[in-house]
Amino acid sequence: MEPVLEVSGLRVEYRSDGRTVVGADDVSFSIGAGEVFGLAGESGCGKSTIANAVMRLLKPPAEITAGSIRFQGRDVLALDPRELRAFRWQEIAMVFQSAMNSLNPVLTIGEQIVDIFTTHEKLKKRLARERAGELLQLVGIDPGRLKAYPHQLSGGMRQRVVIAMAVALHPRLLIMDEPTTALDVVVQQEIMAQIRDLQRELGFSILFITHDMSLMIELSDRMGVMYGGRIVELADAMDLFAGPLHPYTEALMNAFPPLTGPRQELTGLFDAPRTADSCGFHVRCPEDRSDCSMNIPDLREIAPGRWVAQSAQGAPR
Repeated sequence: MEPVLEVSGLRVEYRSDGRTVVGADDVSFSIGAGEVFGLAGESGCGKSTIANAVMRLLKPPAEITAGSIRFQGRDVLALDPRELRAFRWQEIAMVFQSAMNSLNPVLTIGEQIVDIFTTHEKLKKRLARERAGELLQLVGIDPGRLKAYPHQLSGGMRQRVVIAMAVALHPRLLIMDEPTTALDVVVQQEIMAQIRDLQRELGFSILFITHDMSLMIELSDRMGVMYGGRIVELADAMDLFAGPLHPYTEALMNAFPPLTGPRQELTGLFDAPRTADSCGFHVRCPEDRSDCSMNIPDLREIAPGRWVAQSAQGAPR
């Protein structure tokens, strides 16, 4: 089956005052129809840079300098402004981390949802408002809340509204950039259950971005782990959970305390800058591999669907 989204060799650079910082370096992955693909990694690893690149939301000093992004065979990077306007919301929609920052504080929820239908589908306001009420019901909110302003809703309700707006035009792909980070764990679980129900009903694919490995493994079919702008491991979510192969993946999974069993001491990673001509993780890596300090390990397929960044000496483990 042809993938919904194909990202190949993507490189994004931030250039300012004569300096260049690489936000994404040779990133490649694909997402199939109805699939949930997770992208995990610590803050600053490039997850949101990739999401914004796919949506064509990057602004200077950010620049895509290499690679391609194809959506159902179309070259996303070649879309003109008119095509891009139709592409967003109708083909791909995005849920950002903070719902309060995504909503206009001086407009009611109803006005903001109605605007989607009047702008993209040219509906009359009366019909658009009916559709807006149906959308709120879809995410478990009383249509009477259409008259409410964002500050009159709880954090969980605001996030449900943003999700409703994202699926309003039935996009084929939904990008979710840490959509539950600002919510408590109970509301977080409710939102994730809502997302799963919507996906089953509407059939869209998901690019799910977070640094919470436990949450990602629960939701995702496949997942990639990013470090320093590069994907260092890619596999089926349960295979990766059962046996992480890259030491950084293992470090991420060990960053959460176990819910059952004996207490374990959590071990962190000391900070270190990434160097462009070597594995960015080698100075933090618990394994002694001298060649990683001199070369950037390639992402290699060591089993069907199982990819890991490894040096010429072999797999990192």
